[in-house]
Amino acid sequence: MSSLLEVEGLEAYYGRVKALHGVNFSIQEGGITTILGANGAGKTTTLRAISRMVRTAGSIRFGGSSIDALATEDVVRLGVAHAPEGRGTFTHLTVEENLRIGCWGRKSNAGVEADFKRVYGYFPVLRERSAQTAATLSGGEQQMLAVARALMLNPRLLLLDEPSLGLAPLIVKEIFRILRAANKDSGVSILLVEQNAALALDLADHVFLLETGRVVMEGPSEVLRKDDSIRKSYLGY
Repeated sequence: MSSLLEVEGLEAYYGRVKALHGVNFSIQEGGITTILGANGAGKTTTLRAISRMVRTAGSIRFGGSSIDALATEDVVRLGVAHAPEGRGTFTHLTVEENLRIGCWGRKSNAGVEADFKRVYGYFPVLRERSAQTAATLSGGEQQMLAVARALMLNPRLLLLDEPSLGLAPLIVKEIFRILRAANKDSGVSILLVEQNAALALDLADHVFLLETGRVVMEGPSEVLRKDDSIRKSYLGY
């Protein structure tokens, strides 16, 4: 597999505060990668930096081209979808209207209706609720909508920030099953930030461990799962 995303010497800032300190990693085309780390390690900031939502230094290349000077909307048009922590649904709009907003950055409207069918196949409850406003959905249904809306971009890279946060285990299991299916069906690459390390390691094929804004360990998920520091700090055994 070739590299879809290459990050070198990445620094990120909130005002004068530096949140990332020379982060280096790459994401393989068609792969699923997870970033592990404690709260405040810089995981969310890494996703925001890729989406050009924070001030950065260093280099980010997507599909072989630099995106350092691009605005967020230009990164979206390249095929990078971001489902942020907290879901970010438009609660006053219907489920279908939220999904159509997800199509905004597509290069072409060709295939939109087919993608509606595919996404509703992944999330049948959203088809049932298509005419309801997002405000009437449960927390799990809103998270499903956030993921479905990101998939409606037909992205090359899907950035997911804490998709399991605050959800019942059965809902989380279903969302992760769908993420695996979407990766297999369309080849979308996934970069996942997730506090539930066991779930993340089950889904991902590659792992990066962040500590205080630096990558301190990386490797295949099946290898890092056996590492003592990972097991004790994130898996609880």
